[in-house]
Amino acid sequence: MATALLSSPPLLPPSSNLSILSKKQSKILWKQKKCGKFMASSHLCKEPTSHCGVSRRDLTFIALSSSLSLIFPFSGHSAEEELKMASSVDDINAYSYLYPIEMPSKKFVFKWVETRKPERYSSAAPLSPDARLRIVSERVDIIDNLIISVSIGPPNSQFLKSKEKSTWRAKDVADSVLSDKSALRVTSTQRLAESSLLDAHASEIDGEPYWYYEYLVRKSPTRVAQEPNLFRHYVASTAERDGYLYTFSASTLGKQWEKMGLALEKTVASFRLLPPTENYVPPYKDPWRFW
Repeated sequence: MATALLSSPPLLPPSSNLSILSKKQSKILWKQKKCGKFMASSHLCKEPTSHCGVSRRDLTFIALSSSLSLIFPFSGHSAEEELKMASSVDDINAYSYLYPIEMPSKKFVFKWVETRKPERYSSAAPLSPDARLRIVSERVDIIDNLIISVSIGPPNSQFLKSKEKSTWRAKDVADSVLSDKSALRVTSTQRLAESSLLDAHASEIDGEPYWYYEYLVRKSPTRVAQEPNLFRHYVASTAERDGYLYTFSASTLGKQWEKMGLALEKTVASFRLLPPTENYVPPYKDPWRFW
């Protein structure tokens, strides 16, 4: 899977806010897999509208970003798949990502709903009873059972004992995040037991480490699906800033991974922390404030 370098190719009209990975570009990306780097072109709208969420500052910064790396392999997926993507920029928490909106070759359109608009860490919804890990934004495609979200939380010292992030292993970062991701009042070990880590690795982008991992979360059998192995398939990216872990994850049902996996991998690989602006609210600011 490749990270995307946002530029302005003449493939789309200037007002478009879509980014396209064409078949020709996909071939180039696939060939570059062996050397560990990809290059992809994208296009965003020039107007700083709320729909696009991209200002001139964001466009300038993203366009200048040249750190590209191979994140997830295209195992089980065709590199020929064409994918249209839109951008999302959160100035409050200073990050950006791309998310899929259409697969033209399959005549498939994603039906995203923004269920949680970007908000500061202190007022965000907790993912566990201790409220360490909190969701600061979320999009859901209810029809196709897809979820993409950004969560923020402090490192778990049980797994990340050193404060020097350059020494952190990808597996330990994944365990740190997953140990705090549970709505049940259980121990960190019990929360980890709910998940099965498939892969974890790190990559340096613009001089900063990003940790990538893939995992399964077992789900309880339902009346519709009685199989004991029903699960959700996740891919995630984590970066550290101001002593907190910023995690972007994307998931779908295991049975839909063959169809949706490549799109979700590309989405997660596009996640970047941005230079803070005057709108940035660090997680440690006013932790008591809930509005």
